[in-house]
Amino acid sequence: MKLYVVHGINLDQLGTRQPEIYGTQTLSDQWAIWNGWLGQHWPGVELEACQFNDEAACIRFLQEVDGPGVGVVLNPGAWTHSSIALRDCVAGLKARVIEVHLSHTYAREAFRRVSLLAPFTKGTISGLGWEGYRLALEALLGKSSK
Repeated sequence: MKLYVVHGINLDQLGTRQPEIYGTQTLSDQWAIWNGWLGQHWPGVELEACQFNDEAACIRFLQEVDGPGVGVVLNPGAWTHSSIALRDCVAGLKARVIEVHLSHTYAREAFRRVSLLAPFTKGTISGLGWEGYRLALEALLGKSSK
């Protein structure tokens, strides 16, 4: 199985941007953890992690990797609440997509409580920090590592 962890706009700033909300770990820190964890629990599962500040590039990537045997953990960042283009892309994917947010979006500003993508995903995990990504990966793989 091929898994992708896709981060949207501004998430390349994790570790320094609003650490009181998002913590101090960077994407690079976390990618190393995910790869080690997958290798330990699911050898042979391929993981590719990427980040986009360009919405069109993100959409193009999702369309290129799409397929019935593909799993995507998607943190769209601010595009969650604003991108009809990304919404339409996710709606048309054959891949299983789980939307993940580090922060508890439903406990923040009112505009962050609306996800344009959620109706087209397998599920949404919000507010569990980096643990939410592990849970999403496990859900896509179909079993728990614990």
